[in-house]
Amino acid sequence: MAILVFQHHEIGRPGRLGATLRDHGLRLDIRELHARGAVPADLDGVDGVVSLGGPQNVDDPPDKAPWMRAEMDLLAEAHARGLPVVGVCLGAQMLASALGGAVEPMDEPEIGFHTVSLTAAGQTDTLHAGIPWDSPQFLHHTRHVASLPAGGVALASSKKRPVQAFRVGMRSYGFQHHFEADQRLIREMVASAKDDLHRAGYTEEEIEQQIESRYAEFARLADRLCVNIAAYLMPTSRLAHAG
Repeated sequence: MAILVFQHHEIGRPGRLGATLRDHGLRLDIRELHARGAVPADLDGVDGVVSLGGPQNVDDPPDKAPWMRAEMDLLAEAHARGLPVVGVCLGAQMLASALGGAVEPMDEPEIGFHTVSLTAAGQTDTLHAGIPWDSPQFLHHTRHVASLPAGGVALASSKKRPVQAFRVGMRSYGFQHHFEADQRLIREMVASAKDDLHRAGYTEEEIEQQIESRYAEFARLADRLCVNIAAYLMPTSRLAHAG
């Protein structure tokens, strides 16, 4: 049994989330879809699903991301089966769209460290145990979840966007912020998105200043979220397969 991980870009690695899942005894089956990796035909042997970020968008033409429809169908199937599902950035948007929500373009990108605030529901959500009501999170997206799927609950918001994290049902979670990112990954994302950075009114130097002042707290809380995901969301049956 394994956690199926969808990677959509060479920069969009599992990062601290992947390391934490492995530390908790989980095996990862990473599908690098940007490098011609394949979406599985079914969920046999899958304990949970993680869908990471990437430069693609859910409104892209099919030829730009030919794997997207198949991945979204599998996310919807995993949700229907009650498997744990975690979507990050693009992955969160695909999850929301696959379950009937709406994803729309923003007037300008949201990039850099921003304060993300837990909603009333987020304050009592198990995965956010130990996370302050207001915390610095690293964001980089040009689309947002404009409406949640039926039964969806917003868990976190920012000044610009009411949905920065959400849950649908008991085991499907979407996070717009990149809690999986370490400093290297953040810098790689910024370097690859200079147009988005400038459209948002930032310079690379300003992001470096944000890293200097906010990264330490961000990293501590991101580690806590990853541990919560591994300990409370992913199935304990993994231990029966570890030996």
